[in-house]
Amino acid sequence: MGKLSLQAKNKVKISNTCTVFAEQEVVSHLAEGASIEDIIAGLHEAIAGRIVNMVVGLGIEKEVVATGGGAKNIGLVKALEEKIGQPLLVPPEPLLTGALGAALVGKELVAQGAVRKAERRLEEVTFFKNRVVC
Repeated sequence: MGKLSLQAKNKVKISNTCTVFAEQEVVSHLAEGASIEDIIAGLHEAIAGRIVNMVVGLGIEKEVVATGGGAKNIGLVKALEEKIGQPLLVPPEPLLTGALGAALVGKELVAQGAVRKAERRLEEVTFFKNRVVC
């Protein structure tokens, strides 16, 4: 969808942040004949606006990194770049950055003695305690 939104000629305005009402706006724009590209670009702009509104309170730094699944969507990345007025840094695997950060923090806490490193045996690890069969 990201690539489609980049092809927008006249992106529509999606003003609601509530997904139910935003969906109604999308249906309305479709009924009015708006292109899929213009609607997707409008959605990306609305999502980017919401993200920027949340981030502004924290302060936007000189370099901004986009992580997580949204960073894999070029349309959303471009919309965010337009909103903040600067390019975003996107790591090659943005879905892994949170896990890597958590691992580094954990390593640092163990090194400081703040947490105790426990030895684990894979055969003792239970991922799913209760299996549900449908």
